[in-house]
Amino acid sequence: MKITDVHTINALKNGNTEQFEQLFRTYYPPLCMYAGRFVNREEDAEEIVQELFFQLWQKRHDLRIHTSLKAYLYRATYTGCMDKIRKNKVRQAYQQQQVKQQEKGYEDHSIESGEVDRIIVETLNTLPETVKKIFRMSRFEGLKYREIATQLSISVKTVEANMAKALKLFRNNLKDYVGLFL
Repeated sequence: MKITDVHTINALKNGNTEQFEQLFRTYYPPLCMYAGRFVNREEDAEEIVQELFFQLWQKRHDLRIHTSLKAYLYRATYTGCMDKIRKNKVRQAYQQQQVKQQEKGYEDHSIESGEVDRIIVETLNTLPETVKKIFRMSRFEGLKYREIATQLSISVKTVEANMAKALKLFRNNLKDYVGLFL
């Protein structure tokens, strides 16, 4: 290790901010260029080198450098780049897994949705004609029970009873799908 490196390290350990600033000005640009070769994004490269200098200052009292200061800084930058790459790969793998799960969920949802549609149509077709007509008027046309009763010349109680029959049959036929669309 060079004498200037020993002097710089001792100055850092003693909290010499001028020496730290000089070290930063000297090595920041080339370390960013070096990091940029690995991470391919200028922002990531700068972040890695800034973090290196931040940690260097934070842990200056515990510095134990056995090689040249330059070699230490480049090695630390390389390690920071490899950590960043590793974290990015883990993040990408996680995101890809999330996308696959969402796509699978959409496929499952689509299959189940089609099945539900089929059961609704089948259930509707099995209703007695009067019950089917009352159900359609209520659910598809949005009419109130009183309006249905008036149009069909029946009592509101009859409409309510027929709707109860229809809804009970729908609930029974769709019990396996309750909560699917909530």
